[in-house]
Amino acid sequence: MFPDLTRDDVFRIETPRLWLRWPTVQDVAAVTAFAGDKQVAEMTATWPHPLPDGEAQRRIFAMRKTNALGTGLSLLLVPKANPRHAIGFIGGRFEEPQCFTFGYMLEAQHWGEGLATEAVQALIDAVFTLTDACEARAGVRVINPASRRVLEKSGFQMVGSGLDTCPARGGRLPCDHFRLGRRTWKALKGWRAPSFDRISIDVGIAALEASVAAGELAATPSPPRPTAPLEVCA
Repeated sequence: MFPDLTRDDVFRIETPRLWLRWPTVQDVAAVTAFAGDKQVAEMTATWPHPLPDGEAQRRIFAMRKTNALGTGLSLLLVPKANPRHAIGFIGGRFEEPQCFTFGYMLEAQHWGEGLATEAVQALIDAVFTLTDACEARAGVRVINPASRRVLEKSGFQMVGSGLDTCPARGGRLPCDHFRLGRRTWKALKGWRAPSFDRISIDVGIAALEASVAAGELAATPSPPRPTAPLEVCA
């Protein structure tokens, strides 16, 4: 379970080039754009293409509900250079005790820039720092070598392959499975640690004051909807 720190929608993680923050209803258009891209959706297990009307809003409500309950953490990737425009998603939850399973997606025009690696490392640092998780897991489709490299650069090791259920892709597809344990994470901790404490949150709010004042990051209540399945074939 995540602590109270992450259950407040002002929580955000700072990396060298990104803010990772809670999604809001103002992000529906951006999420629809990057998740509705065929080449992005096809690398995932649960995001359909074409994206049905209202699907992005439903997913955002589900992410916010999971965050608020502390059973998971789902955040949007927002460039510091353009804090009003989300370009991706990363998130997961504890599907087993002390095992955090997660996935991610990134707008196609930003592929190859190292932003996905930056986000994965930041999220995993938060998971191991703020919770008692013993390990993190992720899966990638075998036809997605770029996502595989992201995990490998973040310290994950391949532990096997198999046919995973990918409902949005029409059935079971070959996927590679990756794992990172807490002890390995501690040994490999060489990347720049992101900021996600209360001080950095306050700094972040000040840095994004114009956006907040304009209502771009306004909180929205979560209706009683079921949590959507997490992405595990990022």
